[in-house]
Amino acid sequence: MIPDHARRATIASAVAIACVVASAPPAASESTDGVYREPPQILVDIVDAPRTPRVSLSPDREWALLMTRQNYPSIEELARPELGLAGQRINPKNHAPSWAWSYVDLSFTRISEHEERAVTGLPADPRVRDATWSPDGTRIAFTNTTPDGVELWTAEVATGRATRVLGPVVSLTAQAPPKWMYDGETILACLVEEAKRGRGPAPEPPSVPEGPTIQENLGEEAPARTYQYLLESAHDEELFEHYLTTRLALVSLDGTVTPVGEAAIFWDFDPSPDGRYVLVHMLHRPFSYLVTAWRFPMAIQVWDLEGNVVHEVVDLPLRDQIPIARNSVAEGPRDVLWRPDAPATLYWAEALDGGDARVETGERDRVFLLEAPFDGSPTVLMTLPLRYSRILWAHDGLALVREWWWAERRLHLWRVRPGDPAALPELLIDRSYEDRYADPGTPVMISNAYGRQVVLTADDANTIFMIGEGASPEGDRPFLDAFDTYHNETSRLFRSEAPYYELPITPLSKVGRYVVTQRESVDEVPNYFLRDLAEGRSRQLTFFPHPTPELRGYTKELIQYERADGVQLSGTLYLPPGHAPDDGPLPMVMWAYPREFKSASAAGQVDDSPYRFDRVGWWSPLLWLTQGYSVLDRPTMPIVGEGDEAPNDTYVEQLVASAEAAVDEVVRRGAADRHRIAIGGHSYGAFMAANLLAHSDLYAAGLARTGAYNRTLTPFGFQAEDRSLWEAPDVYFQMSPFMHADKIDEPILLVHGVADDNSGTFPMQSERFYNALKGHGAIARLVMLPHERHSYRARESLLHLLWETNRWLETYVKNAEPEGAE
Repeated sequence: MIPDHARRATIASAVAIACVVASAPPAASESTDGVYREPPQILVDIVDAPRTPRVSLSPDREWALLMTRQNYPSIEELARPELGLAGQRINPKNHAPSWAWSYVDLSFTRISEHEERAVTGLPADPRVRDATWSPDGTRIAFTNTTPDGVELWTAEVATGRATRVLGPVVSLTAQAPPKWMYDGETILACLVEEAKRGRGPAPEPPSVPEGPTIQENLGEEAPARTYQYLLESAHDEELFEHYLTTRLALVSLDGTVTPVGEAAIFWDFDPSPDGRYVLVHMLHRPFSYLVTAWRFPMAIQVWDLEGNVVHEVVDLPLRDQIPIARNSVAEGPRDVLWRPDAPATLYWAEALDGGDARVETGERDRVFLLEAPFDGSPTVLMTLPLRYSRILWAHDGLALVREWWWAERRLHLWRVRPGDPAALPELLIDRSYEDRYADPGTPVMISNAYGRQVVLTADDANTIFMIGEGASPEGDRPFLDAFDTYHNETSRLFRSEAPYYELPITPLSKVGRYVVTQRESVDEVPNYFLRDLAEGRSRQLTFFPHPTPELRGYTKELIQYERADGVQLSGTLYLPPGHAPDDGPLPMVMWAYPREFKSASAAGQVDDSPYRFDRVGWWSPLLWLTQGYSVLDRPTMPIVGEGDEAPNDTYVEQLVASAEAAVDEVVRRGAADRHRIAIGGHSYGAFMAANLLAHSDLYAAGLARTGAYNRTLTPFGFQAEDRSLWEAPDVYFQMSPFMHADKIDEPILLVHGVADDNSGTFPMQSERFYNALKGHGAIARLVMLPHERHSYRARESLLHLLWETNRWLETYVKNAEPEGAE
C-alpha cells in the first residue's frame, strides 16, 4: 500500500496538465495532450550549456577546489520515490534529500603557481555534495549520493586521489552533513541505524483507521504561515521518526567507525573547535501538524565523544506560538553555537521581550557565553536594544555583534571585547540596511587553526577588511577597504573600474597586497584573478569559457527614470545583437519582482551594474533576445511606506505607477512597441504580473510562474506583510488578483510546479486562479509541471516551459493585433 503522504506527492504529479479555455484562438490552444515539447533549438542549446564551476578556497588560500556542476536532471530522476514529512523531502531508499544539486567532477588549482590537479578515483556517475576542507587544508571530505545510499569520501590535495571512506550508510535526511574533527583525521557523521541499513520495513499505515485525527488548541495564540508537506497523521509521525532517527559516529580515514551516544533525531550537530565535545540538537515529541520540523521540541546538549551528556543547554518546547510580526522569535536560548576562536565555549541569544516584536522595550536580546567544562553560570556578553542577528568572532579583543530591526530597517554593528568583561560595547555602524549606497561591506573571514571562520585582522588585531558591492548611482562598483575598528577609520584598498565588474574575494595576507578577485564584463564570463594591489597587475587563475556564445553582442544599458510621484526607478535594458534603437521598436519582455521599502530615497537607489556578465538560463528573460524581443530586466517596482504608513496599503497604486513609468521610458527610447509588451515574473513576481493585468492596460500579455494569487489562503502574513487577514482585510482583498479576475482581459500563461513546497505558493493557488479566469471568459492557459518544486529542475520541464512561453509570446505579443484593429 502506498502511504497517504507519498500518494499526495506522486499521484497528483503523475501527468502534465495543460488547461486552455475554450475561447482561446486555435494557434494558442494546440497541444493539450500532456506531452513534453521542445522550443527552438537555440533555446535548447542555452538550457544545455555547461554550468560554470563553483570555487572553494583552502583554509590557507593556497589551493582552490573547482567543482563542476551537474546539468539539469531528467524527469525520471525527479520521479523517484519521495516522502514529504514535516517540511523534509526525502528519498526513502537512500536516506537523503529526494533531490539536490550535485557536482560531477572535481579538481584542484594552486593559486600561487597556477598548477592544476584533477581529482582521480571518483566513482562512476558521481553525485558529490557537502565538500569541506580539513582544518589543515590537506584534503577535502565530501558525500556521494547513490541510489542505495550516501557514501563518505575524501580526496588528498597532494595526489588528487579520491578514496571512499564509508559505504552507503550516511544519513542526510535532516540535511546535516558530515563535519571534520579538529585533528583532520576523523569525521563526525550521522549514520543510518544498522537495523535500517537493509532498508528494513518502514511503519505500515493501518489498514483500518484506529480513530480520527484530532488537533486541539486551548485558547493560546499560535499563528503560523502556510507550509507544505506537514505531518498529518499518527502514521506520518511514525515515518518521521523512522527515517530521521540516526546514530552519530566518528569515522576515521581508514573507515573505522566509532559510535557516539544513543540514536536520536539529530537536527544538527557540531564538534567543538578543540574536538573534545559535540553540540547536538535533537528533535522529539510531541510533534506538530501546523509547523515544520525545525520548530518541533528540541533538546540542545553538549556530549563528550562517548555520547555522555556533559551539559544540557535547554530543552525547548514546541515553538508554534511565535508571533507573526517581523523580528519575532521563540523564547529561550536560540542560535546556540560554538565560539570559533576558543577551544570549547558556547554562545547564544535569548529574547528579553518574550520574543514578541510588538512589545515596546529598550532591551530586546541578551547574548550569553558558557565556557567548558560548563559547570558555571553563563556570563553576559552584551544586552541588545534591537534583535540579535549574529556574531563575527576574531579573538579575545575583538568580536563584531550584529543586530537589526525590521520596522525601522535599522542595522547596528557593535565591537565587543570578549576577554575584557568590563569593556563597554562600541557602536561601529548604525545605518538603514535599505541604503545600499552607504553599505560599508562585510568583514573578510579566514580559517583559523581549528578550521573555523574568524575575522581577518591586521595592525595589532584592530584593523579588519571589508568587502562590499559598492552600490552607486552609476551602478555597483565592488570594493575592498581596511577598517580600523579602534579609530573607526576606513581606507580604500581597491575599487572596481569600468568596463569590468570585479569583486574582491579575499586578501591572501594581513598586508592586503595580494587579493583574489572575480572579474567579469558584459561579454566575459566571471573568472578568478590574483591581483597585486601594489603593482596594479593581475594574473588570471581560472579560464572558464563563455557558456552561451549565441548571446554575444547584445546591447546592455542601465537606465534610470522617474515615477509620477518622484520616486527614482531603474532597470537594465537589452537589445538583440545587431539591433539599434534607430531600427524601430521591438516587442518586449519585461521581467520584474516588487520590493517593499520604508524610504523613497532608498527605493530609488540603483541595484545593478552595467558591466556584469549575465548568466542566461531557463529562468532568464534574456533568452528572448534570440527570438527578436527587447528585454527590460529587473525594472524596479518599489512599494514604499514611509513613517507609520504600511507599504502594502497602497500596493496596487504604486505598482501600476512603477509599471507605467517603465513602459513610458522604453517606448520613449524606441526600444519597445507600446502595444507589444509582456509582463512576467516568478513567485512574488508572478503575483505582481497578475495584479498589473488586473489593474492596468499597460501590457499585451502576462507570464506568471509559480505564484500566489489569493491572499486569503495565506492569512497570517506573506512576503513582507506581517499583519494578518483579520487585521488588514482590505489590503488582503485589494492585493489578491484572484479577487479581481473579472478585470483581467489580457492573455495570461500560468505555470506551476505540482510539488511546490514554498510557503504560501501552493499549487492550488494557480489552479483556483485559472478556474476564476476561465469562469470569466479570460484567455488563459495553466501548465502544471510534474514533480517540480518552487523552482524547476528537470530538463524536460524546462524545455516545455520555454516552448509554452515562446508560443504565448509569438501569439499574443509579437503578433498581437494593435488596439483598434478589426
